[in-house]
Amino acid sequence: MVLVVGKPLNGLRMRFLLEAEEVIREGYGVVLVNTDEAGTLLVTNYRLLFVSEKTRDIIALGTMPLAVIEKFNKLAVKQTSGLRHADKPPVRRLLQVFGKDLRIIVFGFRARTKQRRAVYEALLSCTKPARLWDLYAFICGPSKYNGNNPKARLLDEYFRLLGISSYLQPSIHMIEEGSFTLSNIWWRISSINSNYTLSATYPFALIFPKSITDEEVLQASTFRARCRLPVISWCHPGTGAVLARSSQPLVGLMMNMRSNADEKLVAALCTQFASGKEGRRKLYIADARPRKNALANGAMGGGSESAANYFQSEIVFFGIDNIHAMRESLSRLREYLDTYGTTSSDGMSSYLRHGGSSWGGGNLSSMSTSVSTLGDSGWLIHVQNVLAGAAWIAARVAKESASVLVHCSDGWDRTTQLVSLTSLLLDPYYRTIKGFQALVEKDWLAFGHPFSDRIGLPTLSGSGNTPVELSRQSTTGSFHSPSIRQQSGSFTQPSGSSHTHSSNSYSPIFLQWVDCVSQLLRMYPSAFEFSSTFLVEFLDCVLSCRFGNFLCNSERERQQFGVSDACGCLWSYLAELHSSDGQSHVHFNLFYDPMKHDGPLLPPAAALAPTLWPQFHLRWACPKEVEAGDIEAKCRSMDSKLSDLQKAKDAAERKTWEVTAAMESLASELRNEKQLSSSALHLAKNASKENAAIKRAIQSLGCKIHFSGSGDTTIDVEHCGTESPHKSFYSLSKQQSVRKLPSDEKSDLSISIGLMHNDDLPTDSFTRICESLCPLHSPDGRCRWPEAGCAQIGSQFVGLKANFDAFDRLSIDDGYF
Repeated sequence: MVLVVGKPLNGLRMRFLLEAEEVIREGYGVVLVNTDEAGTLLVTNYRLLFVSEKTRDIIALGTMPLAVIEKFNKLAVKQTSGLRHADKPPVRRLLQVFGKDLRIIVFGFRARTKQRRAVYEALLSCTKPARLWDLYAFICGPSKYNGNNPKARLLDEYFRLLGISSYLQPSIHMIEEGSFTLSNIWWRISSINSNYTLSATYPFALIFPKSITDEEVLQASTFRARCRLPVISWCHPGTGAVLARSSQPLVGLMMNMRSNADEKLVAALCTQFASGKEGRRKLYIADARPRKNALANGAMGGGSESAANYFQSEIVFFGIDNIHAMRESLSRLREYLDTYGTTSSDGMSSYLRHGGSSWGGGNLSSMSTSVSTLGDSGWLIHVQNVLAGAAWIAARVAKESASVLVHCSDGWDRTTQLVSLTSLLLDPYYRTIKGFQALVEKDWLAFGHPFSDRIGLPTLSGSGNTPVELSRQSTTGSFHSPSIRQQSGSFTQPSGSSHTHSSNSYSPIFLQWVDCVSQLLRMYPSAFEFSSTFLVEFLDCVLSCRFGNFLCNSERERQQFGVSDACGCLWSYLAELHSSDGQSHVHFNLFYDPMKHDGPLLPPAAALAPTLWPQFHLRWACPKEVEAGDIEAKCRSMDSKLSDLQKAKDAAERKTWEVTAAMESLASELRNEKQLSSSALHLAKNASKENAAIKRAIQSLGCKIHFSGSGDTTIDVEHCGTESPHKSFYSLSKQQSVRKLPSDEKSDLSISIGLMHNDDLPTDSFTRICESLCPLHSPDGRCRWPEAGCAQIGSQFVGLKANFDAFDRLSIDDGYF
């Protein structure tokens, strides 16, 4: 049942809730002290949600997933500034929240209300549920972010490493049948741990040297802590060098315990050189711990190897501190960022914190102290140690073709950091988004990094019906917080209660590894397909536990809970985010050039000088500075503008092409018209010549001819004798013209011929004229002119018929007359 304190939730705020997200408590008139902004504070089954009263939007700084909350305190702070001694100082009721993402936020509640108490109790019940399936990831379900079987994805990566992925794809049927036990000339995939009986924290499939049998594997497992025996994590496809991982050997206090099976397995990692070079490759055993810590573990049965017992080996200690040192280091870094950020959780600017004379806008003593405080946190030193260790291992594998076995105590924290970071340096595939997913799933998830313990979530042992008791400690009158600080005339010591739901196993190991990846991305900006924004989004999703990929402590536990079927998949969510925009999405690196870095990355020691990761470390403490200094964001903005200009250019070019095509079409039509016009003009000239010839021929017969431009062609013959003049008419229609012209070039021709008859002329005058002038008149009195008639005045026949078809066939010209 959902209990709501105060006014009912309106529809405007409901639009902020995710699928299956429900409001448990809410408080009105709450002030976010960091920014002095008023709004509504909601506690849901997934997050702490702060909505601005002014803008009605979510305030990112005041919104935090419940799984990200490390601890929270209920404080009562007395304000003494500007008050007379007789006045009773008012008390501010505050709620202070510490986040695993380096945030410290403080909420102020109205006096004489129970809102702070209601919100505090809601956080107590929601931040660490007694059962794993009470988490939001299980309540929400897979929704639309379904993913395929993680076992199939692991086998797919194994097939790639062994060079058999090109012709074989893993399937659920293959996993159920156990038919994935394939091999190449050096290595083989074993199903000996398919039921997790060999090691509960190892994956179901393991890669071993081909020369080692499963019986020898069983014998060797008893000599390593938690049965985490040496297995292959990555192998070089060309040289045969491998990167292997394990836990510490159980050599005992005197370091005199040995195992023949373990020594044989480790020696099998040093295969013959693929190039035919004589001898066997060298083996380095990289112990991630400080030497003194390794020796101290001998008192509890652990310890480190002796180089004399392992063939052609060398032992190297990297001196990386344990999980407790990392936890304290991150806590000090968080205090530093909150103290010296633009605004702190007490609402005060770092420039005004210590007062006194200022230099450069801030107190000189404060500036110097901030530098030493950052160094005292030790975080950057720890990051540098991990980077240096991974770079050293990568150089041994790449330059010497040596094999390296990496371990720490249990083989799932520092070992995982070194092995996965070394793989990222050696293999360009892991520097793509798809390869990065495969790397994380193989070395972090499959090989049993205890995410539930390190993030502070319920584990398999705490998921039964017995609720996990929440530890509380009273801090009344003695609470020392980095966020509520002493300042003259401002605050007095707070009093209240504190709650920490993180166990002693909590440690930011995975966060530190992602920080190391960001440092490599800074050093080699063109070597990675993904951007810094992708890493921040990815890390936020892991810490929030919104998806099921990083729940539980091992592959076995996730299978027992059916996490992959019951919860959403983080990789599907990230893929959907950048699927719409493709390579232009902010998750993709603008500077990525796979051809430039197609081999291993081997950073020199001098380059391994880490800095604060602005997009993650400074995003809450110095948001404006991060935004102003984000070169990638500026380049992306310029790239977006360039893309828009390119689209406009393409549109203009298409329009130009269309106009050019239209002009060419019109020009073609114009050329056709000119050709037709020229042809018509030529025909008209020919017709004019023929008309002139006909006219001269008729006039030579003593006739009068008249051409007019009216309808049909008409021939008028006037015959004058003793009697009254006689007129004969002959009409020729347009269809009987000399030749047909195009429809738009036809012209009407009217020919009027007048014959004046004189009685003085003999009756056969026309016949004599025809005989004397016409070259077609035959000697026998016949006319070779087709269809021509004789001039018979009496019978009113036209002596010379204007037969234009005949003229055309005979091609009459001036030469005839």
